Amino acid sequence: MLEFPKPHLFHLPQLEWTTANTAVEGEVRLVNGNSSCSGRVEIFHSGQWGTVCDDAWGLVDAQVVCRQLGCGRVFSALTNAQFGQGSGPIWLDDVACSGNESKLSECQHRGFGSHNCAHSEDAGVVCEGKYEQVEL
Repeated sequence: MLEFPKPHLFHLPQLEWTTANTAVEGEVRLVNGNSSCSGRVEIFHSGQWGTVCDDAWGLVDAQVVCRQLGCGRVFSALTNAQFGQGSGPIWLDDVACSGNESKLSECQHRGFGSHNCAHSEDAGVVCEGKYEQVEL
């Protein structure tokens, strides 16, 4: 009778899926949320991650972020650094999406790095979440 080795269970430390080395211009991520589809909005520009100011931040803007991340519909657009204050540059301010954009960087804004904000005004989103098709 053949005996197969028993599988061993092990845990890997949580990995940061997106790093500065692999991020692409205009990529977004959500930080400090309870899932990959909620958190402080950060956008990658000129080789570094930065935040988005909450001036004029609303559901239409947040929906573009949810769409870009494949996270379904938007539940809420949060202001006043509800997911904690970021560090580094504040890349976007006065974001004004029409709702048809596929990426946040396609929305109207003041220009990368042009803002009148502090990190206490970092924008956040809560999206519906990612759903995977399961075949039974």
